[in-house]
Amino acid sequence: MGDVISLDERRSARLAVPERRPARMKVTFFFDLASPFTYLAAERVDRLFPGLAWRPAVTEALHAGNPLFTEADREAAQAAAEDRAAQLHMPLVWPDGYPAGAPVAMRVASLAAAEGGHAAPFVLAASRLAFCGGFDLDDPEVLAEAAAAAGLGLPEVLAAAGDRSRDGELEATALRLLAQGANRLPVLRVGRTLFCGEDRIAEAAAAVRRRPRVERPTPVHNAG
Repeated sequence: MGDVISLDERRSARLAVPERRPARMKVTFFFDLASPFTYLAAERVDRLFPGLAWRPAVTEALHAGNPLFTEADREAAQAAAEDRAAQLHMPLVWPDGYPAGAPVAMRVASLAAAEGGHAAPFVLAASRLAFCGGFDLDDPEVLAEAAAAAGLGLPEVLAAAGDRSRDGELEATALRLLAQGANRLPVLRVGRTLFCGEDRIAEAAAAVRRRPRVERPTPVHNAG
């Protein structure tokens, strides 16, 4: 007859070994809906980072109130976005009035970010409408369509859209990023490290995979 295995001994031995599990590292995605690079990044970050926090911030605050200083800057930014879209095999249509911001849509984005579960679908819907369809996100009908896709209530959306006090919060978020070394949006913050630009998503994902592992304390069993 073989040896009898004691389940109690097995259980005690397992509890005595420190359990090694990945430490959960907080990842935050800072975005501006007026930027084509938010559109190019949003779907990938939503897929790559479970539990991602979404935070709106305005590009202008990173560049002294002017996201594109000259016509040459604007053309260079558009060319760079078109090149990246081609590399990613994504359509890219320029909204009328680009590079104007989307202040009303960004106020609604702050509402979506504050209500759990609404930010990702709102950003995905809004950015597609802007840069796949070429629609003006501050158009009330377009904004309502993006909000509906995210499950946001129309009364709350209308209230947020007209709430100019949200503008200060959006600027303050960008200024904090600037103070931490950010120079462009979108930004992924992994722990305390910033990855600035859509082209650094892979680096951010690698940083999450390399996250430190923590040991759980060994359980103490009292005798008796």
